[in-house]
Amino acid sequence: MSNTKHIIVTGGANGIGRCVAETFLKSGARVSVIDIAEPPYSHECLRFFRGDIADKNVLEKFVKSLDHLVDCLINNACVSRRGILSGCSYEDFEYVQRVGVTAPYYLTSLLLKNNLLAPNASIVNIASTRAFQSQPDTEAYTSAKGGIVALTHSMAVSLGGKARVNCISPGWIDRSASGGNTGESTELSLHDRKQHPAARVGTPADIAEMVLFLCSDKAGFITGENFTIDGGMSKLMIYHGDNGWGLE
Repeated sequence: MSNTKHIIVTGGANGIGRCVAETFLKSGARVSVIDIAEPPYSHECLRFFRGDIADKNVLEKFVKSLDHLVDCLINNACVSRRGILSGCSYEDFEYVQRVGVTAPYYLTSLLLKNNLLAPNASIVNIASTRAFQSQPDTEAYTSAKGGIVALTHSMAVSLGGKARVNCISPGWIDRSASGGNTGESTELSLHDRKQHPAARVGTPADIAEMVLFLCSDKAGFITGENFTIDGGMSKLMIYHGDNGWGLE
């Protein structure tokens, strides 16, 4: 019997999702990516399924196409449609929730219903520090991220003995540092870095490595948790003029 792990990454074409998918591929796993955009990378162990996860029919077709048990499900995909100040519509707000909360729930339930979760499976949901703090006019995205945090601990209890469910809340992630580029963007300033006790802005690799850990046997006693990975940014107490922060 093969020991190769089978991974699903939603929104795995670009950004954090791409880095997660590529990190698993480098580890020897087989990865299925579902996204509306085709990944700009290729690998013999990469399988791409084009579709909008906000559509339940797409999720059902995707699950029917699987011919193996799933070891790890990474619910990464989400979108932003602004918020109340810019007139985010009912339809736009509801769409963001379908991508960011409903799809992770329904995809997980389909895998469970069809007996496609491998023994000791791991589910990792990608949230955001915006689930706990906000900028103006971000209600749609912030609500989805708050929802996925709550969904995490709820599913962890429901799936006890079947799968571990954890969540990662990234902070400021420099998405330009992906696709083979492991360094920070040259556009980042000293002030950008000073806003982080870790003295740098995060990269997709910082998140991917945590995903890999949570999907490993080393994390076998961890479930229902949210891990904030933001270089300490949300722990830094700030006043005007401190650490690159200031009022205009």
